[in-house]
Amino acid sequence: MLPAPSSGGSGSLKKHLINMKQKQISLRSRLNSFGFAFNGLFAFFQQEPNARIHLVSTLIVFIAAVCFKVPQIEVIALVIVTGFVWVAEVFNTAVERAMDFISTEKNSNIKFIKDLAACGVLLSAITAMITGAIVFIPKLF
Repeated sequence: MLPAPSSGGSGSLKKHLINMKQKQISLRSRLNSFGFAFNGLFAFFQQEPNARIHLVSTLIVFIAAVCFKVPQIEVIALVIVTGFVWVAEVFNTAVERAMDFISTEKNSNIKFIKDLAACGVLLSAITAMITGAIVFIPKLF
């Protein structure tokens, strides 16, 4: 056990260190975490129409990459921007659901928060489209 702080503090550091020691990471807890993540992924596809649109778009991009024999470095760029769009969409969905949980009434603050989250998806999609254009347009002409 750690000695109590001599500065007359509240002992919150000591409590924190003890709690950290008690919370040992187990394989079971890590597996449970992955289970929760996959539950979220399945729920995302079941409940969000945009998820299915992104899936179709993702498949088209990577089928085109194979058909056009896109070089590995360009495929890496496509993977990164595609993942960027997916992450933005998941976070946008989480923010929208959280805001709807807080209040279903019209609220200018909640609207602003939701609009910002949607803006994140838009910016990621624009980035992906520009990257896709850089990769695929030269291969078409």
